[in-house]
Amino acid sequence: MGTLILIIVVVLLLLVVAVLMLGIRARNMQIWLGSYLRRRRPRPSVAPVHVMFCFVDHFEPAWGRANLDTQRRRVDRWCSDYRKVAAAHRDADGRPPQHTFFYPEEEYLEEHLQKLAALCADGYGEIEIHLHHDNDTAENFSATISRFNTLLHERHGALSRDPHTGQLRFGFIHGNWSLDNSRKDGRWCGINNELILLRKLGCYADFTLPSAPSDTQTRMINAIYYATDDPLRPKSHNTGEPVRVGGHASGDLMIVQGPLGLNWRERRMGVMPRIENADVRRACPPTPARVDAWVRTGVHVEGRPEWVFVKVHTHGTQEHDMDTLLGESTHAMHTHLEKTYNDGRRYVLHYVTAREMYNIIKAAEAGERGDPGMWRDYELPPPSYIT
Repeated sequence: MGTLILIIVVVLLLLVVAVLMLGIRARNMQIWLGSYLRRRRPRPSVAPVHVMFCFVDHFEPAWGRANLDTQRRRVDRWCSDYRKVAAAHRDADGRPPQHTFFYPEEEYLEEHLQKLAALCADGYGEIEIHLHHDNDTAENFSATISRFNTLLHERHGALSRDPHTGQLRFGFIHGNWSLDNSRKDGRWCGINNELILLRKLGCYADFTLPSAPSDTQTRMINAIYYATDDPLRPKSHNTGEPVRVGGHASGDLMIVQGPLGLNWRERRMGVMPRIENADVRRACPPTPARVDAWVRTGVHVEGRPEWVFVKVHTHGTQEHDMDTLLGESTHAMHTHLEKTYNDGRRYVLHYVTAREMYNIIKAAEAGERGDPGMWRDYELPPPSYIT
């Protein structure tokens, strides 16, 4: 009888393990779970901890093949309602929340960018570059990005010029998460040397990740690092060299990741933890518990753990999410950030754009100390938007 019970227990345990493994593979967690389990959360040794909070948006007015009237309503709502949300909040530097609009090249319409440029000129964010492409070539990709850079800068005043070289510089988010041809099926990119091309075109950093549960997610997580391209292979940014105090730029492109981990509070079927990938929308609103988890993740420049970088993302023009992004949930998120992470003693809060986050990262790398709010324009100056 005892032997039979033991066999039943073993079989049940094997079934549980099998279910867990199927769940892990179904969500591509095998790519990054080992890195997550091995990583030790940094513990800052000095106070206060400065929290850089950056909200990046895959901003797609034509999402779902929307007609022009629908696109206009989406953009107009953002330009109206985001002002109201942001005007009610301030960080330690007296600045409102900053929203970085990564605008897709293939959806360009002058009237949409004019409205966003006016919003950014009023101090509520900045415009960067987003691109969806498929089965592309290096030549076409380079021509597309170069043309879009010039258009955004000359017609709308977006993007910064490098003060030393005069080159236009931009932050990048890859459509469909597929940076450097990283999907297993090869869709939604087609270029294995994309990191090299982005560097040559003036990209200062990529802000695509995390992309879990997509198979484009990298093995390296919760990091700010330099990736070196292998032009013969896809997904060269799977690993890289961490940005560190006293270091210097290496490889081809800086990768700035947002928090990625497991949410044990909200488990599937009471067993499997949900993936916390810093995505904000109606189905996953920015609750105080999530905000706390983002900060605890402690993404930082190595050697400066008291400067914490929190990058969250969304797809801001989808109607079913806009009430969350432009309503009480986002108000509550900022209220929690300001009450919990801006007391001036334990924490100091800084709302930053993607460009400002990059500048502060570079300041940390160069060994700068003190208040990171001083380094928002450390390398790249702010754009001068045309309204």
